[in-house]
Amino acid sequence: MLANGVSVTIVPLREVPLVAFCAVLRGGARGDSRGKSGLAALVAGLFAKGAGERSGFAFADALEGAGGSFNATAAADHILVSGQFLARDQALMLALLADALLAPHFAPAQLEKLRNRYIELLKAAKDSDPAELLGSYGRAFLFHGHPYGRPVTGSESSLASMTQRDALEYYRTQVGADRLALVFAGDVQVGWLKKTAARAFGAWRPAAAALEPIPVPRRVRKRRVLLIDAPGATQSYFWIGANGVDRLYPRRAALDLVNALLGGRFTSLLNTELRIRSGLSYGAASAFTRGVVPAEFAIRSFAQSEHMVQALDLTLATLSRLKREGISAEMLESARAYLLGQYPLAFETASDWAAAFGELEAYGLTPQYLEGYGVALRDATLADAREVIAEAFPAPEHTVIVLIGAAAKIGARLSQYGSVTEMTLSHPSFRPPRAAARRPLTRATAATRVRSAK
Repeated sequence: MLANGVSVTIVPLREVPLVAFCAVLRGGARGDSRGKSGLAALVAGLFAKGAGERSGFAFADALEGAGGSFNATAAADHILVSGQFLARDQALMLALLADALLAPHFAPAQLEKLRNRYIELLKAAKDSDPAELLGSYGRAFLFHGHPYGRPVTGSESSLASMTQRDALEYYRTQVGADRLALVFAGDVQVGWLKKTAARAFGAWRPAAAALEPIPVPRRVRKRRVLLIDAPGATQSYFWIGANGVDRLYPRRAALDLVNALLGGRFTSLLNTELRIRSGLSYGAASAFTRGVVPAEFAIRSFAQSEHMVQALDLTLATLSRLKREGISAEMLESARAYLLGQYPLAFETASDWAAAFGELEAYGLTPQYLEGYGVALRDATLADAREVIAEAFPAPEHTVIVLIGAAAKIGARLSQYGSVTEMTLSHPSFRPPRAAARRPLTRATAATRVRSAK
């Protein structure tokens, strides 16, 4: 731990002459200012677009010349900068990382180019693969008014308004030594790395703003529906979301075992019902996103529009059956064998180890979080499974349902699930406009809106 608050973790692995790094900056998208969602992602993307004495081109040229990698992304709770270099290039790796974090340029031309690229990627996803955006729509609807409801990568409207001043202000207030954890794994020169990291980062200033505590999101009490109208779409994509659990949830192993059975593997209950038995979809999955505070539990799938309601009913019935009947001892043993076989695969490379220890730093976890997981998987019982089903998995009536599809085909049938809010896929935000109808759609009104859009 350096005097200014930077933590440095070193994991020597001598098998391959590579060194991976992971730099965690706590805060991330939760530090985006109001109306500026995507700002943390834009700042992260600019770290390698010119820093220190190198222009954007020179930075990229140095990376390419060494065969190294450098990636910076934002998440809800942190910014993550990661990469990998040959062991002989450790000095260059550390120099580039220090320049990127301590002396980024935030050049206006680079900012405008990257901002426009993010906007075009969002538009392209709407045109070619709207399912990519389901999570952003879902979290905005589920966590309305909460930091977790902001789209991490921004929306067309929020990105369009961003300026160099916004990036500089985020960097000044949200990025600094007191937020930073460094992890290096691989064929490292330990003594040299300690001294060089201390010299490079030891005098860095703290972030100007304190890391604000994040509130626990309000729980869903009554089911509601968001329909994102995509006129002419033949497929409908749906996302069923609810409040989940946080990163410190004590029954993590039992939670993972039950989720593997529900929607975390190919032979899961959801995939069996929606793909194998009924043929309604090519796949369905469920997952928990566990943040500093409870984030979401979500189920996602898709179907032909004419079969969407049948697929949605079957999904909700499968979740209801899990809540009502639980799982059997045989099912638990099957999930246990699956996860025990999968877990070691997450620790095969230096990059894997850097990422794993980066996660510990991001959420204030101890190494026991990694070391004790296999034991916890082996020790989990049916009683543990019953507890997590009761407390962590939602009842179907305590969910939100988000769909992307043609309102003319599916809108009139959605009121059976709860109050319906409609917006268009072309709307430049992930939140419905304030004037959006919050009433069940009729077949006539849906058709009228489609004709108006045309």
